[in-house]
Amino acid sequence: MAEAKSIKVWDWPVRLFHWTLVVVIAVAFLSSEEDSTLNQWHVLAGWVAAILVVFRIAWGFVGGEHSRFSDFVRPWRIADHISGILRGHGEPSTGHNPLGGLSVLLLMSLTAVTVWSGAFGGEAMEDVHEFVAWTLLAMVALHVVAVIVMSLLERQNLIRAMVTGAKPAARYPGAFDARRPSALSLLIALVVVLGTAYGILRYDPQAFTLRPAESFEHRGESGFGAQQNSSEPDEVEAGEK
Repeated sequence: MAEAKSIKVWDWPVRLFHWTLVVVIAVAFLSSEEDSTLNQWHVLAGWVAAILVVFRIAWGFVGGEHSRFSDFVRPWRIADHISGILRGHGEPSTGHNPLGGLSVLLLMSLTAVTVWSGAFGGEAMEDVHEFVAWTLLAMVALHVVAVIVMSLLERQNLIRAMVTGAKPAARYPGAFDARRPSALSLLIALVVVLGTAYGILRYDPQAFTLRPAESFEHRGESGFGAQQNSSEPDEVEAGEK
């Protein structure tokens, strides 16, 4: 019986998440300036990023074998991993290596804070939003460099692996295809995505429509603040009576 040339590592939902997030972050940055031709996509990109982060958190518990946090969140292995790389004896990881796992958590956290500060922080958080967004961009650049370096060190194309979901079996003797997500896992993920989208629409009914980012930034002027101000005359009138 012929040996398999590759092993299945990444399930399709985590690959879809990964590349969708790449596109969304790119659109968010390219649309961030008021005079950008893509400005109307900025808020939409932010809300899609929010859905992706919530999905990935859920998928980290119910997803395929190497998509789960339990498979790659192992901070105690980071020192040995770095030491092995420096000695030129880095051991290839079937899923995320320890540094890769840390990168996943940092990128998700920065994306979440960027969305939160932009969606709920108001004008008071504009500087924080911008700072965290640029930090996220720097981390993305570092992540890309790290993937290229590790691809060279491990003599395999890690970018292609995140596209196809497979890695060369010769690099992982004795390894088997990763356990696939169950139908229940997919159902849970769907419910999480739909529930998150519903919650976003309750907060911002125009969340998934194209509009200038400034209209979202200043929505409070015609929202809660306006309602609060409109109630003041009634209160004064009641006091006069």
